[in-house]
Amino acid sequence: MNDELEHLRSEGDINLSPERDAWQAAHLDQATRDLLEEDAEVFLHQSLSTPCLNALRACHGSTVEDLQGRRYLDFHGNWLHQVGFANGDVIEAIKEQLDELSFCTRRYTNRVAVALAKKLTGLAPGKLNKVLFAPGGTSAIGMALKLARAATGRYKTVSMWDAFHGASLDAISVGGEAIFRQDAGPLLPGGEHVPPPDDYRCLWDCHQRGGCDLKCARYLEMVLEKEGDVAAVIAEPVRSVPYVPTKAYWQSVREACDRHGTLLIFDEIPHALGRTGYMFTCEYFEVVPDILVIGKGLGGGILPLAAMIAREDLDVAADKALGHYTHEKNPVLCAAALATIGYIEDHDLLRRSRELGAYALERLHELKARHALIGDVRGIGLMLGVELVRDLQTKERAVLAAERVMYSALSQGLSFKVTMGNVLTLVPPLTISREELDTALDILDRAIGEQDLR
Repeated sequence: MNDELEHLRSEGDINLSPERDAWQAAHLDQATRDLLEEDAEVFLHQSLSTPCLNALRACHGSTVEDLQGRRYLDFHGNWLHQVGFANGDVIEAIKEQLDELSFCTRRYTNRVAVALAKKLTGLAPGKLNKVLFAPGGTSAIGMALKLARAATGRYKTVSMWDAFHGASLDAISVGGEAIFRQDAGPLLPGGEHVPPPDDYRCLWDCHQRGGCDLKCARYLEMVLEKEGDVAAVIAEPVRSVPYVPTKAYWQSVREACDRHGTLLIFDEIPHALGRTGYMFTCEYFEVVPDILVIGKGLGGGILPLAAMIAREDLDVAADKALGHYTHEKNPVLCAAALATIGYIEDHDLLRRSRELGAYALERLHELKARHALIGDVRGIGLMLGVELVRDLQTKERAVLAAERVMYSALSQGLSFKVTMGNVLTLVPPLTISREELDTALDILDRAIGEQDLR
């Protein structure tokens, strides 16, 4: 399919397609249409967002419910529903904190903020013992970039094409997606990009040589060597499509950063706190970054909160303002985060993510064996991807088929997003039941089968 919008389909399914129009025409009642029209009148229009697809009235556990009372298993969740929607422990912690101390003004601290900082540094590997909070992941990425400049005296970065690190100007400068960067004008200087470690679409055709031989890692080090003064490599340890590199890849990059005096920043905003089966994804790769950024699920799927966790010897900017955000020590946000982490620990959600993820991946491989449309399945923990292609040899992206699969699944009660135009990205809550997981995979099986028959 030669789709003129294809270059915009990296971060998610766009809201500019005829397939979306057709789904809305078939499924929305007048009350929903009226609300969507009101929404479109008052919100600035932007791709991926407004105008919206549908309207919700409730969310709980693994599901969301629209105005018409239809419930959908949510395998999208904006990556923040590790402990499920409307988690009772998180809600109770928020209510209790509202009654005790609802806000902490500038120049003061509070016990909840300190407790959260100590909890995160206690969990984080290595010497990641210093923290700053921010109201969202994009802001935390900005703090990490500023700290890297302050600590190294350099300003250049190396990041990945197709990466997403947030939508602000500094974040899109290190991000690699056209839908955010294109026509934005001058971005931050010194932003170098390299290809992501994707063995299915490796630019160096590693699959023809029997597997990954780390040419992508050697290319990244060549950039560090030629530039000579790079402040930081910033990357998602697992690209949220997902691409899951080998452990050797990140270990090689870690060594390269050390050789060239470059900091390693890991953006784990979407998948820290158990999504990959580990509290922090870097633990799977047995690599400790210099700066770790988390967010999304930290607020328990209810409140916005992110954190930058840095090596203790990077505490070098006492005379600068790295963040200075109004809500950086908000006790209500911190209470939600502490309850979230406590729930993950008390309910052993890391183990659950690994076990259910392995089961789901096995089932996806079974689907791949039966559906010619599936070119690849991959994942780690409950972070799964199904790549649809028109031809198994050429790997041409099946963009239209992927969109049709998504809307067919939505009609049957399963919500997920499509990334890169053709990758069905599946991220259920870590609290999902085995029965719900099976129901979702059965829906996916049927939806893909419909396209196989075309």
